Amino acid sequence: MPKIKSLKKNLFLLFLLFGIAAQSQITRKYSNEFMNIGVDAAAFGMANAVTASTGDVNSGYWNPAGLVALEDNQLSLMHASYFANIANYDYGAFAMPLDDRSVVALSVIRFGVDDILNTTQLIDDQGNIDYNRISLFSTADYGVTFSYARALPLDGLNVGVNAKVIRRIIGDFASSWGFGFDAGLQFNTGDWKFGLMARDITTTFNAWSIDEDEFATIQGAVEGQNQELPETTEITIPKLQLGVSRKFVFHYDFSLLAEVDFNFRFAQTNDIFSSSFTSMTPSGGLEFGYIDLVFVRAGVGNFQNIQQLDGSDSVGFQPNIGVGFKYKGIQVDYALTDIGDQSAALYSNVFSLKLDWSVFR
Repeated sequence: MPKIKSLKKNLFLLFLLFGIAAQSQITRKYSNEFMNIGVDAAAFGMANAVTASTGDVNSGYWNPAGLVALEDNQLSLMHASYFANIANYDYGAFAMPLDDRSVVALSVIRFGVDDILNTTQLIDDQGNIDYNRISLFSTADYGVTFSYARALPLDGLNVGVNAKVIRRIIGDFASSWGFGFDAGLQFNTGDWKFGLMARDITTTFNAWSIDEDEFATIQGAVEGQNQELPETTEITIPKLQLGVSRKFVFHYDFSLLAEVDFNFRFAQTNDIFSSSFTSMTPSGGLEFGYIDLVFVRAGVGNFQNIQQLDGSDSVGFQPNIGVGFKYKGIQVDYALTDIGDQSAALYSNVFSLKLDWSVFR
C-alpha cells in the first residue's frame, strides 16, 4: 500500500508539471517564476531589497546598472534546496569590466527536480502492475542572461540591459524556448542610491514543443483530464522594482546599509496593495558591517493577503536573516529565508560564494 500511494503521488506530480508547462495560450501572472526567486545569499538576507544598492557581479540579476561599480572581474556561485531537498536551485555568474565606464556579465540559473518516477506505464493493457515499467525523468528550468552596463555622462547615473534566454524541459514530454529583455537604472549621489529595474520589458515569450507520442501515453490516464493537446505559447508580463538605499558609517569601522524596495506587477494578485491595473508589495533590508569583513543582515518582504480556512483575511510576510564574511577578495554568505514559516514563500538555507579576481594576483 505505501508503494501504491507513492506511485499515485508521483503520477500526480507528473500531471501537475505537465499541466503547468503546457496550458493554453494566455498572458500569465506567474510565468517563468523561477527567474523571480532571486540570487546571492547576501541579497536573500536583506529580503531581496537590493535594487538600488547592488554593485557586484550579482547585479546582472538584480539591476544590471549596478555592474558599473565593478573594478575587477568577479565570479559568483550559489546553491539552495527547496521542498525538503526535492528541488535544487543553482546559480553562477561572471562579470568583466570592458573599460572604466562599461561592464559585461553572463549568468546562468537552473531550477530542477530530478529522478521523478514516471508511473504512466505502470499498468499494462491487461491491467497488470509491472514495476519494471517505471522510469525516471527530470524537469528543469534554465535561464541564461547576458548583461551590459555603462556609466552615462551625467555623474552618478548608470544604465544596464539584460537579454535573457529561457529553456524549460519536462522529461521527454515537453520543452520550451523563451526570450526576453530587462533594463535598469541607478543614480548615486553621496550616501544615497536610487534604483529602477524593469523586468520582461517587452514581455518574455515562451514557445513550447510537446511530444505528441509521449502525450498520447498519458492522455487518458486520469478520467476527464489531459484529453486535448494544449496550446503551446505563453507570455510573461512586465514587472517593475523601485529602490532607495543609504549607507551610514560610524567611527570608520562600523557601517549600516538600509534599503526599501517597492515591487510592482501589472496584474491583480494577492500583494498587499492590489488593483485591476497593478499590484505592489514592499520589502526592506538592513546590512550591518564591521571593517568590511563581517556582515549581519535582516530583511522582511513578500507581504501578501492570505485567505484563511474560515474565510477571513490575514497578511503574510517573509522575514529573512543572513551573515557574511569577506577577506581578500573572497566572500562567503549564508541566508535563512522565511523564518518561522510566516508566509507561503519557499523556505530555504541559501549559500553563496563570490570571488574577486584580485585574489588570484
